[in-house]
Amino acid sequence: MRPTVHDIAAEAGVSLATVDRVLNKRPGVRAVTRDKVERAIETLGYVRDVTAANLAKGRTYPLVFIVPAGDNSFMRGLEVEVRAAIARSAAERTEITILSVPAFNPQALAEALEEAHRRQPAGVAVVAIDAPEVTAAVKRLRDDGIAVVTLVSDLPGSARDHFAGIDNIAAGRTAGNLIGRFLGSREGPVAVLAGSMLVRDHRDRLEGFHAVMRDHFGARALLPVIEGQDDAVLAQKLVAALLAAQPDLAGIYSLGAGNRGLVAALETAGKAETICVVAHELTPYSRAALVSGTIDVILNQDAGHEVRSAIRVLKAKADGLPVIAAQERIRIDIFLKDNLPNGQA
Repeated sequence: MRPTVHDIAAEAGVSLATVDRVLNKRPGVRAVTRDKVERAIETLGYVRDVTAANLAKGRTYPLVFIVPAGDNSFMRGLEVEVRAAIARSAAERTEITILSVPAFNPQALAEALEEAHRRQPAGVAVVAIDAPEVTAAVKRLRDDGIAVVTLVSDLPGSARDHFAGIDNIAAGRTAGNLIGRFLGSREGPVAVLAGSMLVRDHRDRLEGFHAVMRDHFGARALLPVIEGQDDAVLAQKLVAALLAAQPDLAGIYSLGAGNRGLVAALETAGKAETICVVAHELTPYSRAALVSGTIDVILNQDAGHEVRSAIRVLKAKADGLPVIAAQERIRIDIFLKDNLPNGQA
């Protein structure tokens, strides 16, 4: 039988009320009595069930999610998952607020983090931008005891508690291997369409991609990175110009969003099936392009898993409990049109 608070009270020779005050670190207990209770806890090997205690007290966890605005399909899907978590709030004892910020705007994100700070939540989950003002805002949250989880895009070197997202260097390496193998001996350069080099996930993917292309497919020419700001209209314009300037283009790695613009440019130029394309995130648009053959491979991360992971980690940090690393590992899914979820190809 696991020891209980009654066993602690009996071992220490104190009342249940005294044990409760010690466990909850409340005042009103003499130092000598506190020492007796703590020795009894150690002797009995008592481990407190924080979840049960919080449930009994009716504790809720106020959380803030900060998500980029705009028409990025993946981010809109991420927001849908956060709203699904809000619908589960009663069961999960959370109170979740969403703050929207302009994409790729460090100052706006820092201001949103300050707004979250003013609300004094138990924790904050944020799609990060790697910028000094954002790092400083995260530090201020942590200095005030508020847990921070970076979501999708990390902020390494900051005071954040945890990153809920895929290994983006590994994702970029995977894309490099796929494009290199798919192209084989076919000649022609490869282009990279990014959103913005301000975000760490895009930089990490690019780093991994370049490393594999350099080490294993070194004869393949790589063109300068195009930054489409995850905007479909801008991406279409930039890719159309690329196709006109590089008629022998062999492949494109789309490491951010803007895939609607990429697909439109390829189809308009009549190159929907002649250029090897590896893209990120399974959305309705990218799924249709995968089925049609315009996109060859999609690397995907599960937005629902990331949101659920962020909530679990923030609650654990608020309670001072350890994080189960294996449970929070976000995997990289690789989809061809032949293995789409639910068999829809």
